[in-house]
Amino acid sequence: MKSLTAGDLEDCLMTKVGVRRQQISQIVEEVQRVVHQLTTEISHQDIRFQAVPYSDTYNGNIKVLSPSRFLVTVPVKGLAGYREAREQRWRYYTLQGTRLSCPLQDPEGLQQWLEVEQFMKSLWQWHEADVNIEGDIVPAKVLQVFRKLVENAIGTCHLSGKVSMLTHHSAVWVAVETATWQVELELVPAVEIPTAWSEKARWPPCVRRWPSRQRVECIKSFGFALLARSQYHWQLSFLQAEQVLLAQLDEDGGCRIRCLQALRQMKEDVWCPGKRPVITSHHLQTVLFWTCEKYPHLKDWQVFSKAFLRLVRKLHKCVSQHFLKHYFVRKSNLLRSANSGDLDAMAQRLALFLKNPQIGLP
Repeated sequence: MKSLTAGDLEDCLMTKVGVRRQQISQIVEEVQRVVHQLTTEISHQDIRFQAVPYSDTYNGNIKVLSPSRFLVTVPVKGLAGYREAREQRWRYYTLQGTRLSCPLQDPEGLQQWLEVEQFMKSLWQWHEADVNIEGDIVPAKVLQVFRKLVENAIGTCHLSGKVSMLTHHSAVWVAVETATWQVELELVPAVEIPTAWSEKARWPPCVRRWPSRQRVECIKSFGFALLARSQYHWQLSFLQAEQVLLAQLDEDGGCRIRCLQALRQMKEDVWCPGKRPVITSHHLQTVLFWTCEKYPHLKDWQVFSKAFLRLVRKLHKCVSQHFLKHYFVRKSNLLRSANSGDLDAMAQRLALFLKNPQIGLP
């Protein structure tokens, strides 16, 4: 096998990155049109849901987890003036309306309850029994309502030939046929909270060299969101804050983003290919954030080959240990529910690459 120089490695990967960016851009444009059409119809049918806007540039509601799996957040409407719940109480209800003898499990990590009274202003529809149980806005109930709206919107918008419901998920998933390949979208109702920072996100825990104090305050000003992705608990999300952090990474002229793009390319082509990868772009982004915190100086991000291999080593450690802390909510392990066999297989491929960085180059 021909020996590759550090420059060859970078050139090879960045050429592939350019092709991928063009493909994904075309797919996102198609997906955007479909999502905008569906959610506009949904917003006409139920005032509690907003249309996802169409954007010619970056769309903050669409997160590409892998080339064939997207996360689409659909903002809800009619909940304003959020405040953290001050009183803890036990919940004994079920989705079916029966009473439990023992209380429901408390939320962990990235999860929390959501009471309608936590908002200073709320539409009366959020108090209705189709989404509310004993004062809680229950994500499973919201998803039941939302799923029916999506099903109806596919028919009303005459998209049955292009969009189909995926029924093997508890969340709301649809498959979209694009000109390039089929893409699976998770459509997630999201309570956007731009006016506050979650108390669960104790970030940064102490004085850090990266990011700067001013940058931290800027990022926190974007708030967070709560996603309906489980039965009783809402999931904390910091997609906007993460995007702001990413957008400002290389203001000093470093190669952090190029390293992330190359890492993602190798992950998709060699280390973790397939339609439903155990490691997504969000995991890789989190690995980069932790590495930036450990190596905050420009001198650590000036030589691509060294910086890239440093990222690969960090990814290998996380995958091998089945442990990757969420960057903002550090008590949460993002790999807690990941398939152990898939992680171990990826760890082996990463180890092979680290022994000889030319092995398996796409």
